[in-house]
Amino acid sequence: MIHPDALPSLVFADSQGNITDFPELNMAGMSGGQFCQPSIEDLIPLPEGSELFVLPGRLPVGCNKENGEPLLLEEDPYQPGDTVQAVAAFMSPAYTAIFNSAYQTRGSNAPRLPLFAYTAVGWHQGRFWVTAFRSDPDIRQDFCQFDQEKIIRKTRKKLKEYGDNRLVQHLGKCCLTYGCPAARNYFLGRWEAPLPTSPICNARCVGCISLQPAGSCSATQDRIRFVPTPQEIAGVAIPHLQKAEDAIVSFGQGCEGEPLLQAHIIEEAIQLIRKQTARGTINLNSNSSLPQAVEILARAGLDSLRVSLNSAQEQYHSRYYRPDGFTLTDVKESIRIMKEADRFVSLNYFIQPGVTDSSEEFEALSQLVASCRPDLIQLRNLNMDPEWYLHTLDFHPTKSPLGMRPWLLKLQRRFPTLRLGYFNPFLS
Repeated sequence: MIHPDALPSLVFADSQGNITDFPELNMAGMSGGQFCQPSIEDLIPLPEGSELFVLPGRLPVGCNKENGEPLLLEEDPYQPGDTVQAVAAFMSPAYTAIFNSAYQTRGSNAPRLPLFAYTAVGWHQGRFWVTAFRSDPDIRQDFCQFDQEKIIRKTRKKLKEYGDNRLVQHLGKCCLTYGCPAARNYFLGRWEAPLPTSPICNARCVGCISLQPAGSCSATQDRIRFVPTPQEIAGVAIPHLQKAEDAIVSFGQGCEGEPLLQAHIIEEAIQLIRKQTARGTINLNSNSSLPQAVEILARAGLDSLRVSLNSAQEQYHSRYYRPDGFTLTDVKESIRIMKEADRFVSLNYFIQPGVTDSSEEFEALSQLVASCRPDLIQLRNLNMDPEWYLHTLDFHPTKSPLGMRPWLLKLQRRFPTLRLGYFNPFLS
């Protein structure tokens, strides 16, 4: 992996949103609300397809070039008296953040940040650098894999061909309106295809990307409004599993609620699929709240379960998910059931620097891994305003965090057979 030969400079936006750098200060990072100066080993080039966000109501923080102490940039150094705004990177898939963007929120009226991840970014040697690492070599959602003209052409063709299948029509909106990588890959006939099924949920996740209460930040996409029939689901899944390279179909998407609430629909759909093809992987992304439903689907032929998890500590899990009728104990029972059925289990583990790598969270995660034996941890950046997340959890650490790179190394040493990645794997 390429690293810079020196620390990048602070990046900020002027009052008009124009992004520039300030070489008088090094870039800074933020972890659990605390500022620090990254090391050169923490930095990689901004991945292709990433975006830069201006953070309204937030002043940029850099580091003194002599001693590394954090310093607040309160006005435009090139236009004295003008306001400035912090900048963050929203990285492409398959990259995991080491630090959040460093900023100080101005007053109580600053708007809540939308549901994206906010990685620290700097400028050096004519390019942007981010504090991150590539967590999965799989190219399935890399920017260079998508030809928009080809996507539009193939999507329109399939929408016309499957005019009576509501699920295909829904995925067409996901593809053409929201640019969902999974929906794009479905219409391109490759890799992992989405199977959203549930318009309802038994949790009220604070960072839900498909449903937010009035007065909160906007959801990033619309939730599916109907329950597809088993035949509609099979109409999407069977041709994909029969023809696609490394074919996966996945229930449980960002555009739906909790798929386990439609377990009997999914059960029938899996049975229809497996009557036609034994090829490929049938996966379920889930909050894993209903062990009995998981058992039903495992018997029906579900190959893998991806368990959404923000924390292995009950108090933080419940404060984020705000569950209706389940606890972290139920989640662990769902994992146990899948493992007893000899099926694959991964944790969709939401990464938030300063929280994920706290000593207490590391020990709680280690206990969960040791007792439940998941096969893989997917290192997914939490898409949520970092300060809002800390407030939601009422997070007050007693020790400094381990650091994301030491955390990763310590996890690998403690569990050498545990796989780490970003995507649902194809199970050959």
